[in-house]
Amino acid sequence: MIFILTGAGISRESGLETFRDAAGLWNKVRIEDVATIEAFRRNPQKVYEFYNQRRRQLLSIEPNAAHRALAELEKSGQKIFLVTQNVDNLHERSGSTVVLHMHGRLLAAACQECGLSLEWPGDLGGDDKCPGCGGTLRPDVVWFGEKPYYLDEIERAINQCRVFVSIGTSGTVYPAAGLVTRAKANGTRTVELNLEPSRNRSSFDQGFYGPATEVVPVWVESVLAQGNKC
Repeated sequence: MIFILTGAGISRESGLETFRDAAGLWNKVRIEDVATIEAFRRNPQKVYEFYNQRRRQLLSIEPNAAHRALAELEKSGQKIFLVTQNVDNLHERSGSTVVLHMHGRLLAAACQECGLSLEWPGDLGGDDKCPGCGGTLRPDVVWFGEKPYYLDEIERAINQCRVFVSIGTSGTVYPAAGLVTRAKANGTRTVELNLEPSRNRSSFDQGFYGPATEVVPVWVESVLAQGNKC
């Protein structure tokens, strides 16, 4: 099995802003104002509007060649386990059928009271209530200080994969940034596809650098050429 972890760098060329580079979102708005439960309690309208803007932007763009290449890899019959730190749905829109969003999904809302998750492609606000219990809805994204989703499933896959591939990640956000270390400890071959070397470059056996729309399709072609030898 090939474990694939994707980050903001894979969606950047579709037009989505990344978070941690020089022009990233966290240099334009404070994390403490929009990406914590405390911020939501303090000023829910500000948080709603931040995510409404991001949701509208997402609906206006398309998957790129890197997303499509990973979808083709899945269609080829290769057994892959795709985990993304991204809250966008570009993997799904490119044709990937099973994607675990460890940081949640932008086009979903979650109930603060009962935990129900709902598909939510439009704007979200304080007047929108949970259809199950009438509770307050929030963006179904993992904020700072909250536990990522699917950690048990990710742990099992890390212990089973023969190749670990990180695509477009900074290597600074945990627990995702620590996954390569755990894979490598199991003897798994580790590969980084990124615009430039990440913070944890030393944990990778191989690194291929450049725009995701260039390096990801080339890597996928190499995997398909090798068949089950990857």
